[in-house]
Amino acid sequence: MFEEEVAMERRSSFAPLVLMVCLVALIVGTVGYVVFEVRSKTPLSAQQATPIVAAAIQGLGPAVIHFRVGLLKADDNPNEPNYRLLQKAGIVKLAKAKKGDVAVSLTPEGERQLSGLPGFKKEPKDGGFSCQAPLADRQFLGVTGVEMTEADHATVTYNWKWVPNSLGDAFDAAGPQVKSFNLWERQTLISKYQAAFYHGDATTSTLTLVRQDRQWKLPAR
Repeated sequence: MFEEEVAMERRSSFAPLVLMVCLVALIVGTVGYVVFEVRSKTPLSAQQATPIVAAAIQGLGPAVIHFRVGLLKADDNPNEPNYRLLQKAGIVKLAKAKKGDVAVSLTPEGERQLSGLPGFKKEPKDGGFSCQAPLADRQFLGVTGVEMTEADHATVTYNWKWVPNSLGDAFDAAGPQVKSFNLWERQTLISKYQAAFYHGDATTSTLTLVRQDRQWKLPAR
């Protein structure tokens, strides 16, 4: 009889404890769910946007130029101003050949300068070489504003600028070498051959971000 009373007393004291634990778990779970839902609907902040935009800028890669070394036929447009700009910069030497062809060769200084540029590529092609050289990298400066266009869509405004290398200096649209060309040739260099205002002021751009699976990211392409 005594043992039954002890057992009943233990059960009566244990039940409230179980109920209390369940109640605490319910409260914690509810609070956690509410916090999670609130966070999933809060507007995008500049702090959240910064690493996403910085990675997107880096992913664009540098501005690059493409040119060939060797005997260029007339169909290869060897008389375009980009080759003459490379010659002004001391990178290549141009020599007239028969039937309007042009022989393009790297100068010793051009070979040295290009080989020191990270990302420079030189591959054999048509008896000569195909070259790819970087001019400038984009430097992310910071997010200046975030506008929520929808609950899960935001437009991020940010600033960035070019950081040119030594070859990019020659392709600076405001530099003396580009300005030595006539107006049409300068426009051609800018529109077709990566000349730009590499030493100009910072540029303001925008980027759209979307919230998917409760995470902000670039929209899928």
